[in-house]
Amino acid sequence: MNKYDSLRLENQLCFPIYAAGKEIVKRYHPILDELDLTYTQYITMMVLWQTDGISVKELGDKLFLDSGTLTPLLKSMEKKGYVKRCRSEEDERRVLVYLTDEGRDLRESALAVPEQVGKCVNLTPEEAVQLYKLLYKFLGNITE
Repeated sequence: MNKYDSLRLENQLCFPIYAAGKEIVKRYHPILDELDLTYTQYITMMVLWQTDGISVKELGDKLFLDSGTLTPLLKSMEKKGYVKRCRSEEDERRVLVYLTDEGRDLRESALAVPEQVGKCVNLTPEEAVQLYKLLYKFLGNITE
């Protein structure tokens, strides 16, 4: 074993994770274009469809996004008419994100997205579940 082997690309866990993420997002692109959403807007909508009226901080925590990324994203989604941001009445430092009627209606159009993307991924259901569990285990074990 060579002392530089740890620097070989094929020996890096980060590379297949990065490349797989990039490739899967690429598969989403044409499907989400029909909904006028980017991938990041789509995952934001998924959180809002589940938890409408969430704070920007909580939204960022769920999506692993910082406010520098989330603020322009939400502004763009607000311009499209999918969300609205409001200051909390209890604590005006907190900004809450709500779906508009148009944002709620978009959920119906998005129902086919997971199946369409799933057709692009050549994994058995069991492999997909195993990968899902490993990735969430990895995310849960990340320390700052």
